[in-house]
Amino acid sequence: MPNETENTPRFRDKPVSFVRRSGRMSDAQERAWAELSPRYVIDVQRDAAATSILPGSPLAPSEAYGRTAPLIVEIGSGQGHAIVHAAAQAPGTDFLAVEVFRAGLARTMLDADRAGIRNLRLVEANAPEVLEHLLPEASVDEVWIFFPDPWHKSKHNKRRLIAPVFPPLAARALRDGGLLRLATDWEDYALQMRDVMADAEGFAPAFAGEWAPRFDGRTMTAFERKGIAKGRDIRDLVYRRAPRAAAARP
Repeated sequence: MPNETENTPRFRDKPVSFVRRSGRMSDAQERAWAELSPRYVIDVQRDAAATSILPGSPLAPSEAYGRTAPLIVEIGSGQGHAIVHAAAQAPGTDFLAVEVFRAGLARTMLDADRAGIRNLRLVEANAPEVLEHLLPEASVDEVWIFFPDPWHKSKHNKRRLIAPVFPPLAARALRDGGLLRLATDWEDYALQMRDVMADAEGFAPAFAGEWAPRFDGRTMTAFERKGIAKGRDIRDLVYRRAPRAAAARP
């Protein structure tokens, strides 16, 4: 996931899972942002930080997409390869790409527009705040997190997205029976993900054995190819949101 420097003023009370890049967009990306963002990018109310979501400002999905349909959210959509492919394959489903890297969002819009995709929206925001403040409760059918930043140095592990504070946010946004899909090529992060989710209230594994089969709805991206080329195993996990009444029982 793209990232913010350590010198950034502290607008939040806990570390974020990214360092926000300030690299200049190409001319094509600038044009894409100017011309396509009114169609694809959801305009959100901000709190103090540039990628924050103001509490109490939820999205109305039916207004954003102009219809009522199943909703899949990809966190850390990067250049958009996975979500654009998925949206093209499932026109009856709505998709939301969550990313903080504006150049990646611009590339996503360019590819989506070339493919004539209209069931995709993008939001430039910190993912936990999207789950907590932007998405209505029980409004999401699936949350995808594929190859998040592993923050492989021990001193940076606190920035990993999949930590004990994350499952309650995903559980809030997911409908009963909804799925949380995870994938990584870093073994220690995969183990951490599995440990975190084993203790997560409101979720149960939707696979048998140690790891889930590779999700066939995930197209091969540069991140996955890079991991395979370096000899790293790709590990998938998938968890089902328990019915709220059942989750509330002691």
